[in-house]
Amino acid sequence: MTAEPTLERTPLADLHREAGARMVPFAGWEMPVQYRGVIDEHRAVRERAGLFDVSHMGEIRVRGPRAEAALQRLTPNDVAKLTPGRAHYSGLLTERGTYVDDLLVYRLASDDFLLVVNAANRSGDLAWVQDRIGGEVEVVDESDRWALLALQGPRAAEILAPLTDVDLGSLRYYGFARGAVDGLSGIVSRTGYTGEDGFELYLPSEAAAPVWRRLLETGADHGLEPAGLGARDTLRLEAGMALYGHEIDDTTTPWEAGLGWVVKLDSGDFVGREALARQKEKGPERKLVGFEVVGRGIARDGHGVLVGGEEAGRVTSGTWSPTLEKALGMAYLPVATSETGREIELEVRGRRLPGVVADLPFYRRPR
Repeated sequence: MTAEPTLERTPLADLHREAGARMVPFAGWEMPVQYRGVIDEHRAVRERAGLFDVSHMGEIRVRGPRAEAALQRLTPNDVAKLTPGRAHYSGLLTERGTYVDDLLVYRLASDDFLLVVNAANRSGDLAWVQDRIGGEVEVVDESDRWALLALQGPRAAEILAPLTDVDLGSLRYYGFARGAVDGLSGIVSRTGYTGEDGFELYLPSEAAAPVWRRLLETGADHGLEPAGLGARDTLRLEAGMALYGHEIDDTTTPWEAGLGWVVKLDSGDFVGREALARQKEKGPERKLVGFEVVGRGIARDGHGVLVGGEEAGRVTSGTWSPTLEKALGMAYLPVATSETGREIELEVRGRRLPGVVADLPFYRRPR
């Protein structure tokens, strides 16, 4: 009899259980999928604020005099344009221009970077980076050192401001600053994965529990609620944000996924550049689109998409949208049949549901 694999636990696992969270296995971790309920938590983030534990993410430190040049060759976005205190979204790509993973690149100093990668890919990403640039720079897995909290929603700044010495008003989107949160040293980043304004807090692992408690205590009057993976997924899907293993993987390129803006072909040579240059010149044969289900039913990951009665693609993600109150999702379709308004069918458990191609993102936060 094969023993069940042991799941890793974040520094907040006991607090999640105390709060009544439903815990599930996710990418090798025991994680909260919901507390009060996905819809309630989703709406709390859209209308007020939600607090997520994302400490399962991986952090890889890359530093040394050649760090910028090494990362410039490893990733498709233009690392040279990052100044200390700025981050950007990028990818680790194969020579075919397809995804090993997507990631955030933080420039901590002129020769010091932090790469934030997906939990499921942490060990593979570390090996990928070490194999390609490890001889030139110092590459260190710092994942166990960091806890990561995401405070998201229109009231996030009001909740965080009294607890930090970072000037949140001057912190632009994808900007970050070192500072204290409730007296504990860390990094405050104005980023997120929900489509709302918000902050990601990088803290020493031992600081996670006291800061989590303090944020929920301070945020109670603002309607702050803890939120789990379920709401994180519905929020990112409404915002049209890609998830590794769904919208992007080692068969998809940034051009196909609508992420071509991370590809800077004029930034020099990088892994996958030649393949991406060829695909851009020729044009991708398929593209990621949004869709809405017309009527009842939900199409989920793996369900077929038909155009003119013929299978044309597969759903990559699908859900019921608590904000828009309709079923929606994302799928890859041939470019020739991907225009907004195109009628499609979704094959769900032996039934064909009518649908229509829709613009991404489905939701944009009010300015």
